[in-house]
Amino acid sequence: MAVNLIQLGQVWRSDADGQDYLVTKVYNEVFTQYAMLRPAGITAPNAPTVRVKVSKTPQGATLPGYAFTQDGSF
Repeated sequence: MAVNLIQLGQVWRSDADGQDYLVTKVYNEVFTQYAMLRPAGITAPNAPTVRVKVSKTPQGATLPGYAFTQDGSF
């Protein structure tokens, strides 16, 4: 599902493992936008982060391999 804009605090569910991830940072590198994600159920200092390239389409922005959800199970 595409959203208008990837923002801090959004919750995305991984298609691979079904775990919820929280967007902690969004940044640009030249012509590419990236989002940093951490598992939603783990406290920030102990959380491993995942860097995902933002995919932009006419419908909006999405994170490949993740589905937008605000109904997190954390």
